[in-house]
Amino acid sequence: MCAAVLCLEAITIGLTTPVMITIADVSVGTALFVGLGLAVVCLLLAGMLRASWAYAAGYAVQVAALALGFVIPLMFLLGGIFAALWATADHLGRKIEREKAAAWAAYRAENP
Repeated sequence: MCAAVLCLEAITIGLTTPVMITIADVSVGTALFVGLGLAVVCLLLAGMLRASWAYAAGYAVQVAALALGFVIPLMFLLGGIFAALWATADHLGRKIEREKAAAWAAYRAENP
């Protein structure tokens, strides 16, 4: 679930690049570096979620997406939505993994 959130967020953040250039009057180089750079980070993290540190980095990406709201005010809303989706996906994923581990332990205890 977390990978799906990051992939959708990459699309949204990537689309902020032309908005930063045309509406927010950010220089082209800065907009490309921030918008597309953050989108690439989202996609790379989506592939690295097997490592536990990638989840902490995912929270850092959520903070960065919220920080884009200082340039594009709508990103406060969109960043908040993605942060809520990220936190929910992380929480539910961990809950599912705990329940799956408990079920396997119970199965192995009954069937040695």
